[in-house]
Amino acid sequence: MDKLLANALGQDVNQLAAEERRLLLSRLLARFAHEVRNPLSSLDIHVQLLEEDLAQSAPAVQARTASRFEIIHGELHRLENIVKHFLSLAGPSALDLHPVELKQIVSHVGDLLRPEAARHEIELLIEADDSVPPVPADAAQLTQALVNLVINAIQAIGRQGRVNVSIGWESARGFSSIVVRDNGPGIPAEKAAAIFEPFFTTKTEGSGLGLWIVQQIITAHGGFVTTANAPEGGAVFMVQLPLRSGAAPHG
Repeated sequence: MDKLLANALGQDVNQLAAEERRLLLSRLLARFAHEVRNPLSSLDIHVQLLEEDLAQSAPAVQARTASRFEIIHGELHRLENIVKHFLSLAGPSALDLHPVELKQIVSHVGDLLRPEAARHEIELLIEADDSVPPVPADAAQLTQALVNLVINAIQAIGRQGRVNVSIGWESARGFSSIVVRDNGPGIPAEKAAAIFEPFFTTKTEGSGLGLWIVQQIITAHGGFVTTANAPEGGAVFMVQLPLRSGAAPHG
């Protein structure tokens, strides 16, 4: 992270105190967010204009493009949420809490990322338990967190493998869970403590922000994220969310 900050901000950060480094990181993310938000706004406007143009097209064309526009709008909204997280490094983003069906969240993420998984010959399995009750959550941010976890699993495998996403709940303990398992190489023991730090990555490509964003989102919901290596191989990430607002789950 120090090297990234130094390259981006043109300063030697090795001798700075932790608070000064945090402020520098905030500056970097704010600058990045500003640069991304402008083209995002332009894209949103032009997508709306394109929808208006296609509104005059044949019904068959409108039917084919409707779901694609829905995905585009959803992804633009997701990117805007990422920008908001960059701008609020010092504290979690405000949540828009509503009762959310975890089955719908995991099913949507499965539909969204299955083509990407297929390109890498990775099977993406979704186990959506109908009995899991709704949880108070921000659907857009929770979707973002799960997308990041599944993409992280796909990237960890690389090619030819399996990612399994399942949900569950325990009424006695008052929490629900989302579990993402992969059959990749697992998490090296010496790096397990650092994987949720901003800009930390073991990959040749990637920002190193994906898992950090996951942790920020889940913590803001009053939940937490844990990770471990499965006995049979691969990594397991478990998200735990309280079933009631203000009631954090117990580890």
